[in-house]
Amino acid sequence: MKNVTRFPDGWNEERVQRLLQYYESQTEEEAVSEDESVWEDTTQTVMEIPNALVPSVRALLSQHAE
Repeated sequence: MKNVTRFPDGWNEERVQRLLQYYESQTEEEAVSEDESVWEDTTQTVMEIPNALVPSVRALLSQHAE
């Protein structure tokens, strides 16, 4: 059996490596600051939804064109 890595559209090995490098090189303070900045973004909403609804919500979001 072949070991094949599949990436989402627009992603490749190089992009994954850059992302890993970014997060692995962050200090703890930088990571906390980045996490906290999410709550200050007024263009997005963070909400809790039941796990059972996650697939439906993801499908809905994938249909939304910004």
